[in-house]
Amino acid sequence: MSSNTIYTHGHHESVLRSHSWRTAQNSAPHLLPYIKPHMHILDIGCGPGTITLDFAQLVPEGHITGIEPSPGAVLSQARQIAQERGISNVEFKEGDIFELREMFGTGKFDIVHVHQVLQHIDRERVAEALMQMRAVTKPGGIIAAREVDFAAMTWFPVSEGMKEWGDTYQLVARANGGEPDAGRRLVSWALKAGFARDEIMTSAGTWCFSTPEEREWWSKLWADRTLSSNFKTTALKSGLADEEKLNRIAASWMEWGKSEDGWFAILNGEIICRVD
Repeated sequence: MSSNTIYTHGHHESVLRSHSWRTAQNSAPHLLPYIKPHMHILDIGCGPGTITLDFAQLVPEGHITGIEPSPGAVLSQARQIAQERGISNVEFKEGDIFELREMFGTGKFDIVHVHQVLQHIDRERVAEALMQMRAVTKPGGIIAAREVDFAAMTWFPVSEGMKEWGDTYQLVARANGGEPDAGRRLVSWALKAGFARDEIMTSAGTWCFSTPEEREWWSKLWADRTLSSNFKTTALKSGLADEEKLNRIAASWMEWGKSEDGWFAILNGEIICRVD
């Protein structure tokens, strides 16, 4: 991410609650077959580091670097988790996706990875970000990206309140300069960054929340985000919602979470790009 855009979610506790749930297994399955024990990996937008640290355990003879654009508490949390798990072949540092070449030079990493990052940067500069990622990747290495597609999310039961959330999220994300439907655009962005079509491998992955425990966790998380995260700040500042609307959306999330037949599915676009 870059200071040119506003991170739609921010680092409120409700956001980190979601990020800390992520693992390499549930969030980077498209990349796992390519990871070898000796590799050096860059994880951009590492957050609290749960995916990063899973990668580190897969490269015992290698090293992984996780970067975040903000030097705040999220990086301290990542370092603390690394210490608790006894993982030493990792470092976490402040860094901007648009300054990778300046930070690392060229041809440094075997794998450069982003997860749910490209949707939040300036949508007119995504190709530039991918070019930066390509520059710091070794010849023969790969770039891996996984991005959600908000318009492709689907759920049951259907309600006006949940539809209102989906419509409002689209507006807020775009007001922040990002692209909420990033998953479907990954191939297009990679082509604009100079990759040939036969250098781009594509796939899709899903998350699904339906058990009572999953519904309770997911609905509470989004109700809290609606009322407490950067989502609320931008919605109010941009005139896209008022307090009444946000309270109504949060209540709709909690109502969905109590539905015995509740089901929520998320589609993620995935790409692996070969660097020559």
